[in-house]
Amino acid sequence: MIIVSPTTLWNPSALETRTVPKRMLGRITILPRSGVTGATLLRLIFEVQVLRYVLPLVPFVVAMLVWPHLALPIAQAPVLMMMAIAFVEMRMLAVKREDRAALINDDAMARTLDALRFNATGVLTRIAARRGLTRGELLLVIEQSELARIAPLTLVSIQRAEPTPEVLALDEQEQQMIRSGLFDADVTERGLHRVALRQNQALRSIAVDAATLSAHARMAALLDAQATEAHALHKEVS
Repeated sequence: MIIVSPTTLWNPSALETRTVPKRMLGRITILPRSGVTGATLLRLIFEVQVLRYVLPLVPFVVAMLVWPHLALPIAQAPVLMMMAIAFVEMRMLAVKREDRAALINDDAMARTLDALRFNATGVLTRIAARRGLTRGELLLVIEQSELARIAPLTLVSIQRAEPTPEVLALDEQEQQMIRSGLFDADVTERGLHRVALRQNQALRSIAVDAATLSAHARMAALLDAQATEAHALHKEVS
């Protein structure tokens, strides 16, 4: 999971938007500032379609190096190259429509979506209460790669439409709320990815209206903020 926010990217200007939820994969370049492993970086690179097309063409390049006298005929065989790309994209990295139902059964899909809604609502409630918001909707937006049979790539952001459409800047504590509260044993990235592939729905969002937050949620946010400040002060003193 990659948390997308102006505070987590080297290129925050890429998050400017006129509408929410904002779609990102295939439309903007994600350049995380920190917390990205080499495997995650490679996964991000693999998501770039043009770069991904290079892989099916590697055998053609190798063949031209091994058999130089065939280099010209191979280079002049674009149909074969297009077939190789299509095979990888359509057969290896995509799920055929008739095979989608086998990815996850109806009961498991319903449980996953219910758990996601519960967890996302909890995260949004804590963030909205912590910020003292009294009106407007916050959206927790989850976008997953449409590529199958490889590790899922999940982008998570908090967005809102009012007063202007934007992807919210999240501080470290809010990012931690997402990391610890969104996915768990009941809803995992891989499980949600199977749901996304079956439904052919890469982008989904859950909304919370700040006006509906309970007094209990606001009090809990206040106590949590006080505890955080006390912990920070204790660290400074010690």
